[in-house]
Amino acid sequence: MPTPSIPETQPIHAQRPLTGQDARTLALAALGGALEFYDFIIFVFFARAIGQLFFPADTAEWLRQLQTYGLFAVAYLARPLGGIVMAHFGDRSGRKRMFALSVFMMAVPTLLIGMLPTFATMGYGAPLALLVLRMLQGAAVGGEVPGAWVFVSEHVPARRVGFACGTLTSGLTFGILLGSLVATAINKIYTPDEVLAFAWRVPFLVGGVFGFFAVFLRRWLAETPVFEEMRKRRALVEELPLKAVLRGHVAGVVVSMLLTWVLTAGIVVVILLTQDLLQKLYGIAPAQALEANSVATLSLTLGCICFGLLADGWGVVRALTLGCAALLVATYVFYTGVGQSPGHLVPLYAMAGFCVGVVGVVPTVMVHAFPPAVRFSGISFSYNVAYAIFGGLTPMVVTLLTKTSPMGPAFYVAGVCCVGLLVALYLGFASRSRFSAMSAS
Repeated sequence: MPTPSIPETQPIHAQRPLTGQDARTLALAALGGALEFYDFIIFVFFARAIGQLFFPADTAEWLRQLQTYGLFAVAYLARPLGGIVMAHFGDRSGRKRMFALSVFMMAVPTLLIGMLPTFATMGYGAPLALLVLRMLQGAAVGGEVPGAWVFVSEHVPARRVGFACGTLTSGLTFGILLGSLVATAINKIYTPDEVLAFAWRVPFLVGGVFGFFAVFLRRWLAETPVFEEMRKRRALVEELPLKAVLRGHVAGVVVSMLLTWVLTAGIVVVILLTQDLLQKLYGIAPAQALEANSVATLSLTLGCICFGLLADGWGVVRALTLGCAALLVATYVFYTGVGQSPGHLVPLYAMAGFCVGVVGVVPTVMVHAFPPAVRFSGISFSYNVAYAIFGGLTPMVVTLLTKTSPMGPAFYVAGVCCVGLLVALYLGFASRSRFSAMSAS
């Protein structure tokens, strides 16, 4: 069972420098990723309004909330299928086509959600239509995230893969921040009645329009040199790419799935759930919690780039080890500190958000875990299946732990960070073993 190939630092003179064309590709890819992730995540910021508009008025509040978040969750369930299908064609027909298709598939349903009739007009057809559109969004983001990582990593010099993946991941997280800022602006500009009447549609309509703008931008991107070289050498995989992944790269799949667990713990717990937990556990005002969350998300955006640079300079094993250890400590200090001194909320949350930036190292490991011929399929299967599992289970587990102790979220993140440290230990051992074998031969 082949182990993932994890390169450590390489001599600078052995690789070409990062060019202006590389920087342009990274900028366009990150911008498109931010706009697409904004389209996907904006739903959660208007979940309460959507629940009131798309379900019967006499529905119990708890049931309405359950149904609304069910619509949000179904998008995660659609991610593996969309990601696997798009990755299949990405490995067989080209990265660029799927990279452009994913953002188009996100823009169309986002725009349609903004124009969708509500329950008062369409009856039960309204939530059913919303369900279908959310599934299309999930399928799109399932192809976008792994496809973007593969695309940028195959465009840049080998010694800059960490920076490329970190920058792209920062673009995705910036999409979350953008959604938070837009939601805040809408709720400040309009009254609650105006939001229900029409203003909730504005973020979706704007997101759809900008999504088509991202499609236009991606037309200027070129196919990756790695894929073009494989096509010239007729080295493209002939069998079903996923079959080749599951038959010959099980270790890469396991490593990638475990690191996706680390990624979901950081993003879902520290960034997405903590805002609500701060209000419930410590009585933090909603506006104050949202402001601190925005600062933390901005710190995360910067952290992804910093940890990506660290992976290029120190090697992914050291960067992953440092990042997981830092996230463990920072999350524990954050929850302890906010409980003891709420006045330190913003700096503590900013520190924790920055440490979540270790997720910028995760795609670098994944890229090197699979050979180019099946790279898209390997990453897409591992990431999307693991995200569907852990992304769905994490909120429930954290909720149960919180009933026992207000430190429950920190304990969960600490446990998953230990998993990340074990993966880093395994990768380091595998790299040393491979080097020893090469030296002996």
